[in-house]
Amino acid sequence: MFIGYMRVSKTDGSQTTDPQMDALLAAGVEADRIYQDLASGSQDNRPGLEAALKALREGDILVVWKLDRLGRNLRHLVNTVHDLTSRGIGFKVVTGQGASIDTTTPAGKLVFGIFAALAEFERELISERTKAGLASARARGRVGGAPYKMTTAKIRLAMAAMGQPETIVGDLCRELGVTRQTLYRHVAPGGEIREDGKKLLDGNGVRR
Repeated sequence: MFIGYMRVSKTDGSQTTDPQMDALLAAGVEADRIYQDLASGSQDNRPGLEAALKALREGDILVVWKLDRLGRNLRHLVNTVHDLTSRGIGFKVVTGQGASIDTTTPAGKLVFGIFAALAEFERELISERTKAGLASARARGRVGGAPYKMTTAKIRLAMAAMGQPETIVGDLCRELGVTRQTLYRHVAPGGEIREDGKKLLDGNGVRR
């Protein structure tokens, strides 16, 4: 059974679903099995798409007018189709640049495999850019990432408290808002400062 999905980005009436509807009907999708959204493709909340995905059963085929009607981005598109495939559901694009995608055929699976490879390549590029940006920032004296869990003030309090025999480490960690691992990485059980603690006090500490 075919299940159709269509979407337009604007809700002010300046865009119409008529071309999508005509194409889906011509592809063999019955009118009462077509779901739609009036929302930008970048939005997470698309009730029409959610309803279409829930309506699909093993052996069914999800049909869209163009590839960009389904996914927010390439990664979302690949993940969605992989999920459909794992459920035994096909995916078909009627027209546009993705018209050769039909995961119920060997050729269509090959084309979609290329899209999946591009999505992986995109992820690797983003990761490389992020690492390069952080390295560049560190070289200029700026450090990216999460805020310090351990601060200079906390280190000094920890050093003073850890030197007292009555100190309960669990209570101290809760008071400072850090884990035992973080505490011991900066301050020794006897209150002596450790290498990470020294770096932080010197202003060269890494974010932990």
